[in-house]
Amino acid sequence: MTPVVGAAPGDRILAALDLWRLPPASLAEVNAAAALQTRVDRKYLVPADVAWSVVGDLAPSHHLMRVEGRASTSYASQYFDLPDWQCFRAHAQGRRRRWKVRSRLYTEDGLCRLELKTKDNRGRTVKHGLEQPPASFRAMTGAGRAFLDDRLGADGFRVPVGELVPGVRIDYARATLVDLAGGTRVTIDGGLVGSLGRRLVRIDRQVVLVETKGGVRPSSADALIRRHGVQLAAVSKYGVTLSMLEPALPGAAWRRTARRYFSVDGPCGTRHDDSVAALA
Repeated sequence: MTPVVGAAPGDRILAALDLWRLPPASLAEVNAAAALQTRVDRKYLVPADVAWSVVGDLAPSHHLMRVEGRASTSYASQYFDLPDWQCFRAHAQGRRRRWKVRSRLYTEDGLCRLELKTKDNRGRTVKHGLEQPPASFRAMTGAGRAFLDDRLGADGFRVPVGELVPGVRIDYARATLVDLAGGTRVTIDGGLVGSLGRRLVRIDRQVVLVETKGGVRPSSADALIRRHGVQLAAVSKYGVTLSMLEPALPGAAWRRTARRYFSVDGPCGTRHDDSVAALA
């Protein structure tokens, strides 16, 4: 199986965090304790050396999710939008109620999910998912359109689902830590590469994106991260990628972060499609 672009650097960065210091948890245990389909996400851009210390401080309260013995998993996320970038514009304008559609491929496991994420008026993220064949990763199937039409309508959104087209794609490696007692998660993403066609955006190789996923109140993990001097970051993998590759679109919310932590790269040497073809 051909790895996705960016997965190898991401794996190396995560391996350097010495994640094995944490006790293991299975996917079933994580889902039972912290499925978190409705949640508040808080994001931090953390230097790798600081992240190493954060992981050590989390070890007494958090477990490392291991899947098939792995400490991390390679993700590929294909986002869909309308031709006028309606989804992105709502995101860039910070509208309270908004939606986002993506197809996510778990590369090592050959699994694919179509996901709908919506924001409610309280800023909480609600996520719905539908299992899909890996070969449909970059396409919208009839079942997928029906699923989106039903869920968006139920959540009060009017979206012409039939007009959705592929947009930004994002690849990275992710490790998931979970507080089984507190019911919250921490994800660490490394080696992030965003693309639109053959144009690329890369995160600084010595920085990881850490997200806490929990309730309205910050978790103990948030307090711990901030004790290391790390502040909340105005960052969206989707938003940063598109605002850097399509500068005519609104993206002021992410530009300072983008200039500091991300860079635009030349055309990729290996087509993203190659990794998906290997799963078909």
